Order: sequence, then C-alpha cells, then structure tokens
Amino acid sequence: QVQLVESGGGLVQTGASLRLSCAASGRTFSSLAMGWFRQAPGKEREFVAAISGSDDNTYYADSVKGRFTISRSNAKNTLYLQMNSLKPEDTAVYYCAARRLPYITTISREYYYWGQGTQVTVSS
Repeated sequence: QVQLVESGGGLVQTGASLRLSCAASGRTFSSLAMGWFRQAPGKEREFVAAISGSDDNTYYADSVKGRFTISRSNAKNTLYLQMNSLKPEDTAVYYCAARRLPYITTISREYYYWGQGTQVTVSS
C-alpha cells in the first residue's frame, strides 16, 4: 500500500512559479514510477509528467515541456513538480500518482495509487 499526499498548490499570477510536492509512504518509493496529472473543471484528467522508478527517466506532455520539471528524492520519499512560466490554462487540480511498476506510462488507469489533489490557480 502507498499513501500519497500533495502540497504546494495555490493562487498565482501568469508567469509565476510553483513547486508541488507529493509525500509518499508505504511501499518502496524508489522502485515505483510516479506521475503528475491534472484536471480542470469540466475536463478529463490529463497527463502532465512522469518519472521512472529505475533510472529516473522523465517524460512530459507537450503542453508543459520546457516549463515544468518532475523530480524525486528517494531519500525523502517525495515527488516534485517545479512549474515555471505558469499560464491560466495550467489552472487545475493536480494529482500525483504511483504505479506498481518502475516504467513510465501516460495512461492514468495504469497508475494504482493516487493522492487527494492540490489546487493550482493561475490568474491572468
């Protein structure tokens, strides 16, 4: 069992930065692929970024590539999402998720564990 708790969301202006954190407990964190997803009002949940559990390989959605950085601290059992140059269209509830495998996927149903989400609002 893995428990995930996100933090770091908030209200910011266009162009600002935020860093989301996801504290994990339970199973061996370092061996799990982790991902960030987001869901805006009236829209489906979408993939944002993922990091593998084996070699820290990363993958990003085109919409955030170059602006967001996913990273992890296995010593702290924590996943991060550094978000720079934020835009109003980044407004959403952001969720961290963990697979039971070390390999990256962009498909939400292949992530087994989910956090409760943290709200990010970017004003124009």
